[in-house]
Amino acid sequence: MNEVGFDLAVAAASFVAGLIGALIGLGGGIIITPVLVLGFGIDIRYAMGAALASVIATSSGAAAAFLKDGISNMRIGLFLCTATTIGAVGGALLAGVLNSAILSLIFGTALLATAGLSLRKVPDSTVSLPADPVAVRLRLDDAMPTPTGPVPYHVQRVGWGYVVMVMAGVLSGLLGIGSGAFKVLGMDQIMRVPFRVTTTTSNFMIGVTAAASIGIYLKSGYLDPVLVYPVALGVLAGAFLGARLLPVVPTKLLKAIFLVAIVVIGIQMILRGLHVNLG
Repeated sequence: MNEVGFDLAVAAASFVAGLIGALIGLGGGIIITPVLVLGFGIDIRYAMGAALASVIATSSGAAAAFLKDGISNMRIGLFLCTATTIGAVGGALLAGVLNSAILSLIFGTALLATAGLSLRKVPDSTVSLPADPVAVRLRLDDAMPTPTGPVPYHVQRVGWGYVVMVMAGVLSGLLGIGSGAFKVLGMDQIMRVPFRVTTTTSNFMIGVTAAASIGIYLKSGYLDPVLVYPVALGVLAGAFLGARLLPVVPTKLLKAIFLVAIVVIGIQMILRGLHVNLG
């Protein structure tokens, strides 16, 4: 395959990853990295560097739209970004010393964990929850806009949520993904923030977390502009179309297909890490 054909193929694969990621709400980074590794034979560290760049691009665009709608909780996002940033820098440093086999094993395990988290039942966060003293002191409580008016909510268990965000940051920096599923888990099921707020706030945090670790990849030489530009452009275009199609696409069917795909890819990544011949 010549250089132009390679760029077009990578851009097309990235477009599909961005499209599916936007429709499911997990971002395209978790899809494009194993596609680059398994489908194009690219070293996993370079694939993760390119995925991080695409995560920053897509997150910035989507976060601006959600912020305009008034759904995102910026105080929660900025507070938790201190945790994800610390984790992301540590994860990126680890990525430079771990070998490709171990990274493939960790990535495959993270994919399977993401599939499990995506099947979780989302609990309702209601105004009846008591106020948390830490959340009150940090002024994290807010109100979610609805057609019938703002609905206030109280943030819970701030400390445990912060710990989960550090772990999400480590995964983001280590694997070159947005780790949106883990961020949503922390805010939604632990901190009991309304689901719409968690997804939009997580989208903002994903870009900040990726930006914190991408410099480590650049310094280590794992950010190849020749690979980054078709990946970033493809994912960005796919995410833009996915946002437009979201209201009309049957997301339950798409989610089922997506879950099957990442389970299969996750198993393949684990087998690759174990040096099992994939045929």
